[in-house]
Amino acid sequence: MERVMVFFGLHDEEGQAGGYTDSDAEETHPRQRKNVVSLHAAQKQVRVMLAEPRSYDEVQNIADYLKNNRTTVVSLQRLPQDEATKVIDFLSGTVYALNGNISKLSPVTIICSPANVDIQGSISELISDEVNDLLR
Repeated sequence: MERVMVFFGLHDEEGQAGGYTDSDAEETHPRQRKNVVSLHAAQKQVRVMLAEPRSYDEVQNIADYLKNNRTTVVSLQRLPQDEATKVIDFLSGTVYALNGNISKLSPVTIICSPANVDIQGSISELISDEVNDLLR
């Protein structure tokens, strides 16, 4: 048991409990350094896609981003209101099928996220009632 505690640096070699530092581990246990794994290397890079469709025909590309588990911010400012409504309807269905989320960021900007991304908070109080009707 004492060898295990020495291995983890909880006791020094004489069996006394002592302060443990990284430099002590390098001096007394050089082989322990080989077992260190960086958690940052295991993380996958997260990408957020930005989309500004100019017609309803581009909505399928945005849905493909969501299918590939990419959060997407969509600006609807270049679309007529009727096409913007269709885009929101299509993306709402896509997000629903993927168990994701869709939220308003501004009167003409939405964010769509897959199930593995949690979006918290709300800024809908800042949006006028007229625009809320479009994004409902």
